[in-house]
Amino acid sequence: MYLLSRGPLFGLVRRGISVAALVAADVAGLALGVYLALVLRSFVYGDTIYWSLLWDTGPKEWLPFLAPITVIVFLQAGLYAPRERRAGSGRILAGLVLVALIVLAFGFGTDYDFTTTGLIPTAVATCALSIGLLRAAYDSVSLELLERAGVRRRLLLVGDDATVADLERALRAARGGIGVEVVGRLSVAPGPAALGASLDRLAALLEEGRPDELVLAEGHVEEQTVLDVVQLAHRHGVKVKLAPSTTELLVHEGEYVPGQGIPLFELRPPILTGLEWGTKRVFDVLVAVAFLLVGIPLWLAVAAAIKLDSRGPVLYVDRRIGVREQEFGMLKFRTMVAGAAEQQEELEAENEATGALFKIRDDPRVTRVGRVLRRLSIDELPQLWNVVRGEMSLVGPRPLPLRDHAMLEEWHRARALVLPGMTGLWQISGRSGLEFDDLVRLDFTYIEAWSIWLDVSIIARTIPAVLGGRGAY
Repeated sequence: MYLLSRGPLFGLVRRGISVAALVAADVAGLALGVYLALVLRSFVYGDTIYWSLLWDTGPKEWLPFLAPITVIVFLQAGLYAPRERRAGSGRILAGLVLVALIVLAFGFGTDYDFTTTGLIPTAVATCALSIGLLRAAYDSVSLELLERAGVRRRLLLVGDDATVADLERALRAARGGIGVEVVGRLSVAPGPAALGASLDRLAALLEEGRPDELVLAEGHVEEQTVLDVVQLAHRHGVKVKLAPSTTELLVHEGEYVPGQGIPLFELRPPILTGLEWGTKRVFDVLVAVAFLLVGIPLWLAVAAAIKLDSRGPVLYVDRRIGVREQEFGMLKFRTMVAGAAEQQEELEAENEATGALFKIRDDPRVTRVGRVLRRLSIDELPQLWNVVRGEMSLVGPRPLPLRDHAMLEEWHRARALVLPGMTGLWQISGRSGLEFDDLVRLDFTYIEAWSIWLDVSIIARTIPAVLGGRGAY
């Protein structure tokens, strides 16, 4: 039976330990966040600050109630899902807001005296910070332990020859999760005779390789073959994951159209409209304006460093292709010598990127200050003004230079149906290790799964990606 086989049992034990550790981290973060909120309140009122604040000023009466409510809300929000499907930092904040509303409703219903109205929103912010930090620490430590213990996701790849090779390259290039070990590859050929031989070979690979997961690229495989492969894998206790084809990612979702005699689904293009667009736009403007104002000292310091390091303007206007393939001027802090754009044609032979991209790891045009700005992605921050102007979003597909856009294939162009972003899935997915087609598929995946909390999560994950220098050159 599937549930009693080696893979699921081992996975169940590991999942139990993982969930228990996350619950412990969340409860600890909740207690620490509440304490920090109480410390801030005591500081504002000039009271003496003690550790006993956590227990002597009322929270002891409702913290035992708050902890299980938080765990239940986080469970429903997908924050205890397996690592690869676990919701991001945005869901932590959303969950805590819901917990705060539940606490308020319970308090008003029981005539609880909220002596400080600002305590709850402050606690939401401090708890989000402390829980987020503890979860980040858990992820880092657990991944390190799994790495040292030699734990890998043992994968068996199935599809046609070209797709299997692409799958393996993309999976190995991905960052942020448990390492992968490909224990087998199977190319499935069309036709009944070939199918029988392929299934026999698959059974042997499942027995010999003992994979944890079978990854099936179904785009070029017959429907009956897909069903047979899935059933055979499940009989061997192996989970199956399907790698979607490009066609499946080019549509946002299928909407059922009733009354047509046969089941029909209308396929919507990858675009954000209506309330989705309005919510994203308001979020973009509020966050961009806040960062522009708070960052004024940084802007001045960077401008001074650029002027002292090399001759030329502080800002560089890079012509890019934006929404609906309209050209616009994307702002960046200048990181190259004056006239760098005119030198690019001479450097084409040294391009290290594939597809419609131009990247050189040790670009001779980059200045000393420019290397530091690029390493920390500070050169991208002036794009906050592009966000305010409505030419860009905080999160979305990266806008391409004119040279790169001219090299796109036709199916790539659907990424221009939404506002380009300052950051996105490219920036947190090891972009230098992925080919351009993979990056475009990430763009479509982002649009498909969009929510305001996904944007918050991507922004939060961009910070450690930047500090780690992932793919930045």
